[in-house]
Amino acid sequence: MYGDDATIRRILNELGGTWAVVGLSTNQDRIAYRVAQVLQRYGKRIVPVHPKAETVHGEQGYASLADIPFDVDVVDVFVNSELAGAVADEAVAKGARAVWFQLGVVDEAAYERTRAVGVDMVMDRCPAIEFPLLRA
Repeated sequence: MYGDDATIRRILNELGGTWAVVGLSTNQDRIAYRVAQVLQRYGKRIVPVHPKAETVHGEQGYASLADIPFDVDVVDVFVNSELAGAVADEAVAKGARAVWFQLGVVDEAAYERTRAVGVDMVMDRCPAIEFPLLRA
């Protein structure tokens, strides 16, 4: 597992409420669309990040993390593992306090780099699954 319970709890409950969701678009068939809805239900502000920069769930989208004109607390990554490491590096450069790689997204080198600079990271997990477990 890449992310212990204490790290998951800290990210979900303590690190802030603004989550950039990389890979989020208006495509309702994609899991990112549904997970973003769950994040909103738990009180998180979502920021869609997708090349199309679409507005999703009432929130303005941006083409990249660098384009977001305000701070983000957590970067939630819905891209292929081959691309995820670069997104983790962008999240660190942006000043995010945590990076979350979704189920099936694994890049061990990115995990080590991110943790080495003091940024919390969870990999191969889903906040939509983890939130209810915290309350159980």
